[in-house]
Amino acid sequence: MIDVEYQKYVKAISTQIPEERIFTDTLHRLAYGTDGGFYRLEPQVVVRVANEKEMQLCLREASSRKLPVTFKAAGTSLSGQTISDSILLMASDGWEDYEVLEEGQKIRLQPGIIGAKVNTILAPYGRKFGPDPASINSAMVGGIIINNASGMNCGTHENAYQTIESAKIIFADGTLLDTADADSRESFRRTRPGFIEKIEEIRDRVRADEAFAARIRKKYSIKNTTGFSINPFVDYDDPFQIIINLMIGSEGALAFISEVVMRSVPNYPCKASSMVYFPDIMTACRATVALKEGPVDGAELLDRLALKSVENEKGIPDFIKQFDETTTAVLLETMALDDDTLAENIAQIKNILDDFTTLRPVEFTSDPAENAQLWNIRKGVFPAVGGMREIGTTCLIEDVAYHMDTLAEATKELQDIVAEYGYTDAVIYGHALEGNFHFILNQDFSDPKEVERYEKMMHAVIEMTVDKYDGSLKAEHGTGRNMAPFVKKEWGEKGYELMREIKQLFDPDTILNPGVIINDDPECYLKNFKPLPQCDPIIDKCIECGFCEVNCMSNNFSLTARQRIVIQREITRLKKSGKNPERLAELEKGFIFEGDESCAGDGLCQTSCPVSIDTGKYIKQIRAANRSKLSKKIGKFTGDHLDLVCSSASLALGVVGGMHSLLGTKNFGKICDTARSVSGNRIPQWTPAMPKGASAPKATPINAHAEKKVVYFPACITRSMGPAKDDPVNDSVTEVTIRVLKKAGYGIIFPEGMKNLCCGTPWESKGFIETADMKSSELEKALLIASEQGKYPVLCDTSPCLYRMRKVMDSKLELYEPIEFVHKFLLDKLDFTPKKETVAIHQTCSTKKMGIAALLKDVASMCAEKVVLPPDVNCCGFAGDKGFHIPDLNAHGLRKAVPVIKQEGPVAGYSNSRTCEIGCTSELGIPYMSIMYLVDEVTTGKN
Repeated sequence: MIDVEYQKYVKAISTQIPEERIFTDTLHRLAYGTDGGFYRLEPQVVVRVANEKEMQLCLREASSRKLPVTFKAAGTSLSGQTISDSILLMASDGWEDYEVLEEGQKIRLQPGIIGAKVNTILAPYGRKFGPDPASINSAMVGGIIINNASGMNCGTHENAYQTIESAKIIFADGTLLDTADADSRESFRRTRPGFIEKIEEIRDRVRADEAFAARIRKKYSIKNTTGFSINPFVDYDDPFQIIINLMIGSEGALAFISEVVMRSVPNYPCKASSMVYFPDIMTACRATVALKEGPVDGAELLDRLALKSVENEKGIPDFIKQFDETTTAVLLETMALDDDTLAENIAQIKNILDDFTTLRPVEFTSDPAENAQLWNIRKGVFPAVGGMREIGTTCLIEDVAYHMDTLAEATKELQDIVAEYGYTDAVIYGHALEGNFHFILNQDFSDPKEVERYEKMMHAVIEMTVDKYDGSLKAEHGTGRNMAPFVKKEWGEKGYELMREIKQLFDPDTILNPGVIINDDPECYLKNFKPLPQCDPIIDKCIECGFCEVNCMSNNFSLTARQRIVIQREITRLKKSGKNPERLAELEKGFIFEGDESCAGDGLCQTSCPVSIDTGKYIKQIRAANRSKLSKKIGKFTGDHLDLVCSSASLALGVVGGMHSLLGTKNFGKICDTARSVSGNRIPQWTPAMPKGASAPKATPINAHAEKKVVYFPACITRSMGPAKDDPVNDSVTEVTIRVLKKAGYGIIFPEGMKNLCCGTPWESKGFIETADMKSSELEKALLIASEQGKYPVLCDTSPCLYRMRKVMDSKLELYEPIEFVHKFLLDKLDFTPKKETVAIHQTCSTKKMGIAALLKDVASMCAEKVVLPPDVNCCGFAGDKGFHIPDLNAHGLRKAVPVIKQEGPVAGYSNSRTCEIGCTSELGIPYMSIMYLVDEVTTGKN
């Protein structure tokens, strides 16, 4: 039960915010209250705020009650900026609006849009978002700006501070200021008397103190996010521009930014990268200092342990494993407008490096795929090191910067200090071109002696960084909680008091993110550590960075992959401790739907997880553990009698389809809805897209004497489900696939006992792992016989089935799903006459995980003049049969595709999974069918 004052707060905001977006239960408070850092607080109230008016309401009501508030977007922050023990306001889903301005020179953004999407939007204009943090594929604009997150190329010249144009700012009392609007500025002057005058007074006072002003300029000549950004007072005259730039790096402790206009920066079309290996870290740093004067856009240092953390990753050469303990790499990038200039840049860089010892010849690559691979390796260092930690320890990342004239000495001393205190597995890496390094520690906070060791090491680093090298204690990750006690140490009395003055001006009741940046507790950085107990080998490597959430389709519907792990870890901890059984019972009960039943299990979270955790696999494991003996027997029975199950399903679908045709969509829909309601939603949701029945093809070989042969395995789903009543086709997927293969001149072989064969996916998704493996083993044996031990390729007409087959079956089998088979084997055997209508496509999770999603668009583009692929759609949410039981999950998965389909007006959609096609048809309002229908419609055989 939350405190009385928070209950009153909830009642007040509930007048305008739906209750389903306000959370006071234990499960959601814990799940949403977790971020990527190593601290944890549990909020009293979590609100998913949808717009400016709601945010103003939330702040007004909190301000009137003097209740603390913290803001959160993606929650990838590393220093404790987005955790709260009070009110947590989420600004992600719904805050994704944008507008490209001045032909891409500027862009208007809301805070919930992911940084990488901004780059996608600006790419056609040859521009990009200035800040480029390693987390850009997951981090959101609001967090990037409010933390002044920079990254590998933007340095201090293209970060948010330098590229922000205007902002909409909501203050602690709910006042909204639009700095781009003259009326809003005038209103602010009138309603907040003395505020602008105070900004101007501070500006003039700081500038009058020449020594202090010079000190500020020097401190910000390198990356610095320690404390509030006080440099606007020396950089800008306009008080409103000063307010805008004070917000940069303020970590939500001054106000909330609801919208910004940012200047974009050039995105050079020609790029080349090289991993250069030096004998030691000092040589690497000295070479980087020299390269600073050359045409280098990025230089990322990786010490030997950083290299070791990624040396087994794809794209990393084997010779790295032979390097000695002092070897240090620097990943270089140079950019240009044309290839000739790029070649000149490379030559100049090599000439500079001739003065330094390198362990291997310096070679650059301009291949986009190879470039991306190199930089993805760099981005994955932090999570990879975290994944290597001893289970139960916490992964910390610290963030310092030094001036270039002392870079080599400071970096070597940093390395020595970390080693001196026994952190033998600590990694140093980062943005060498900006003198900005991160060091990663795997720390045990459960042992007081280990905490004391950490404390002593941190004090040594702080004293060396500040007293000896006048560097930054926080370069780009923000002050947060873990460096708040040392802001005064870095800035001195005058700088620190100025920051307190700013805080008092913006937030006089100190309700905004208290404890962050300004914190009077000298030991706050040693408190509220996040527990990471051993839970299960599948998820124990998780460091809760949140990179998975961008691909988790249940994000903002139920729990995300990260949040599922958070809850399961807490359940495990409570079970081991034997304490707080009420909390344990509440979490276990809430997890049934929020964590288990609403998980699509698609595994897309794994594709953006730096340590490749498949949370869907873990959830399936939980389902398996929860299956009763009776349910397992039923599962095995269905596996043993699949022919009966499929024929029964086909018959039932035929009856349902007949009733649909007889009664009409409206009347039959009412009957089905009533039946589902009376059953307590146990009866599956009926939809007009529900298919009619189908039957398996005869197992007799077709074109047996053809020179080219293929083994065709129709999935059980296509053997049971035909087209829907309103689909513009009559034939089943199997009939159409056979027709396309015959056009291409293929002989078709069917596996023996086909009607009882299955890949096992339906059982795997429900936790019947033994039955799933039994079915896949049966299928594998049949396919090996049919293909003559891999002599002929195998085609399965359903992508998710093919994905599982590839995971579990013999490597001798050449396994293909429809788009890959068409692309690889049929393009030269068929003549394509593209249809003039616009068509849509849906890329299934399985094609994405297999890395062949782009082929769907390639094939569709050969078949139609215009192909629509709605952006920002991951899993459709139908997830096998979940769309029949949890239709809202399906609607959530496709919510961003709806306006695109309405605007583009395609006549039909195509994919490669029958159930996904049902889900797309239901939610998007046009018929979705197998891509084989489209190929069949527009092709003729060459012979």
